[in-house]
Amino acid sequence: MKIIMLGASLQQNGGIATVENLILKHIPDEVKIHHITTHDEGSIFYRIRVFSLAILQFLWQIFTHKIDAVHIHVSDGGSLLRKAILAIISSLFSKPVVMHAHGAEFHVTYQKLPHWGQKLLGAIFQKSQGFIVLSETWRKYYIDTLGLSDQQVFVLPNPTELPERIPPRENTENINLVFCGRIGERKGAFDLIRAFAQLPEPYKQLANLILAGDGEVVKAKQLASELEISSQINCLGWVNSLQRELLLATANIFILPSYNEGLPMAILEAMGWGLPIITTPVGGIPELVVDHQNGLLVQPGNVQELSEAIALLINDEKLRRDLGATARNNIQPYDINNYCHRLVDIYYYLSKLHPNSSQSSKVEA
Repeated sequence: MKIIMLGASLQQNGGIATVENLILKHIPDEVKIHHITTHDEGSIFYRIRVFSLAILQFLWQIFTHKIDAVHIHVSDGGSLLRKAILAIISSLFSKPVVMHAHGAEFHVTYQKLPHWGQKLLGAIFQKSQGFIVLSETWRKYYIDTLGLSDQQVFVLPNPTELPERIPPRENTENINLVFCGRIGERKGAFDLIRAFAQLPEPYKQLANLILAGDGEVVKAKQLASELEISSQINCLGWVNSLQRELLLATANIFILPSYNEGLPMAILEAMGWGLPIITTPVGGIPELVVDHQNGLLVQPGNVQELSEAIALLINDEKLRRDLGATARNNIQPYDINNYCHRLVDIYYYLSKLHPNSSQSSKVEA
């Protein structure tokens, strides 16, 4: 089976590239995936060049290979326009399409579109043979808002690679609080810094706050300085996968107080490392993190509630261990190998729906 995958650069920071790399690494041998980069970071001229080349590469694949399905990763903002163009091209050449929606703020972008833009986007999405979403919450949203059919939408939560061994975390003298993600307002990084500053002094002396991610790093450091907690906060910038694994292995609590999310890869990875989670009930998170079972849920923007949740876990080692153990147990179904088998089932289902797909078992790239 031959699949064309259209999405972000595999070297790009962020959740979509992480998912793409996991799929390419673990997909069964019966499926051959050819990845085409449609977007990369850089100047507007560079991004236009990348997308233009992507269209040419895509057309070349269509004309020179038998293609069973086209897998299009879509986010929000400008990604919607790029992927709508690629979906139209796929339709013109009768290639079955599965759209894979990752955007945490798709609903915000959609509301800003004019009425005709919403109708056009809905029509394009409705023409796809399959539509992958990250949670039941998002499934209901896309069906209700864009008029997709029940049969068209597949719930496929993001995957993670589970570490074989979880390090012991008993009797820890210093408590490492870890945040992984783009530093800015949407993921609640500044709320987290303010919440840390509100901790009782003895708790602040026990804890270190580590923020790993790109974005508004300078602003985060300035805020920590203004709140006089710079010595207890470490802004690492973006970290690679090996650095992130080391960070999670030495962490005690994972915190992501976001305002909007799809289903964050960072939470999946942290749960895989057996960490208790402090987060917010937005996007698909409530289907993964259950309050006082495998983590603590606080309302977005409620700095006081966030500070109290952090204090509770700093003070209660048994609760940290119990929540973390349950988190590790709950994340088992999200293992990448299970994910890939479900994804392959979707590919085969779509190829059988579409009479013009090759339906061959193997096609070399």
